[in-house]
This record gives sequence, C-alpha cells and structure tokens, in this order.
Amino acid sequence: MLTMATKTNLPRSGRSARRSAVLGVGLIEVMVSLVIFLIGVLGLVKLQAHAIQVDTQAGDRNRAAELANEVVTQMWTSQTSGLSEEVKTAWNDRVADAARGGLPNGKGEVTAKDGVTTVTITWHPPWRAASEPDQTYLTQVVIP
Repeated sequence: MLTMATKTNLPRSGRSARRSAVLGVGLIEVMVSLVIFLIGVLGLVKLQAHAIQVDTQAGDRNRAAELANEVVTQMWTSQTSGLSEEVKTAWNDRVADAARGGLPNGKGEVTAKDGVTTVTITWHPPWRAASEPDQTYLTQVVIP
C-alpha cells in the first residue's frame, strides 16, 4: 500500500529563508537607486532653471547694448553730443517699454561732459528681489 506524505506548515529554514532575505535586499537596492536617480533629476531641473536665468540676463545686456548703440548712432549721424528733448524722450520711452525691445523697468540717461558722451541704461529684472541692485550698462563715446 502506498502512503502519501503531506507537508505541514513548517517554519522556513535553509534555502527559502535565505531567498526571502535576498529579495528584501534587492528591494532596498532598487529604492536606494531610485532616490539617487531622483536627486540627479532634481539637480538637472535646477541647472535648467539657472541656464534660463543666465540666458535672460544675457539677452537683457544685449538689448541694453543695442539701445545704447541706437542713441550713439543718432548722435554720430548728427555730429553732436547733444540730442533734442524730443529724441531723448522717445528713446527713454523705448528703453522702458519691454514689449517694444526695451528692458523691464528700464531707464536711460545720456550725459555729455568734456567731449565724452556717457550712455547709462539701468533695469531691474522682474524675477529679482526688489532689494537687489539694478542691472547697469554703461558706455562712453567721443563724438568728433
């Protein structure tokens, strides 16, 4: 006669216990690698935000140089270091109007002394705190 042996619920021992421990360690390794990956992704996001900010600053400085060049060109073509109030007002309006190629909170000033004309443009980017200093672009030219 054949008898059949059945397994009862015996405590884990030997190979199956070691296998469960290995599976738990594998899960911890996956979680640690996800944390490291997420830290890297957050670093890339911060780097991208900083790159956009630097690009915006460079664009503002470029626009300030173009605006200064515009007013210097007007003085050069008229062969004088002085501009009429109408021209100065129109230029200042353009510097202050960010929608028309100006700068955010932009102000322009043109002064002439001893044959040297100084063009100063200041602006304050909207993303900077009000307590931070304004950005400044200054150029000096001698108009014969």
